[in-house]
Amino acid sequence: MEDASIYAREAPLLDRYVQLGYASGKLLSVDFPAQPDEGADTDHPLLDRIDTYLDGTDESFTNVDIALTLPTDRRAVVETLRAVEHGQSVTVEALVRTTPGLDGGSEEDHQTVRAALADNPTPLVIGDHRVRDGPSAAPSDVATRLRSLEGL
Repeated sequence: MEDASIYAREAPLLDRYVQLGYASGKLLSVDFPAQPDEGADTDHPLLDRIDTYLDGTDESFTNVDIALTLPTDRRAVVETLRAVEHGQSVTVEALVRTTPGLDGGSEEDHQTVRAALADNPTPLVIGDHRVRDGPSAAPSDVATRLRSLEGL
């Protein structure tokens, strides 16, 4: 694989493309454009796994090597979210309570969780759609379809 690359494949269930950004072998971003970037390659093992997931198979992405470019507190939230498995859901409150360094009684920490979800660079791979009462970095129609796919 090249140092920095874009990969994309059409996802009929989402009525969009799934587009991956990679650098130095690490996933940087997941986007859902109507059309992929010009020159995007369609062949990548993670796209194959995403296709399997979108076909309804329980697929875990916890072993995907991700370069999280978020502030430390938000990165901790997103890393905690990675443990929420396919078909499970959590609340913002639960993420606040289970994320190291955050305090369940702090409104500021609740805002940190919401900001981390909205800024998640890799929605679907890190399933922010599994947070019932929080925002998703994916477009709302994509998040709704992912929730439906997982029975949430």
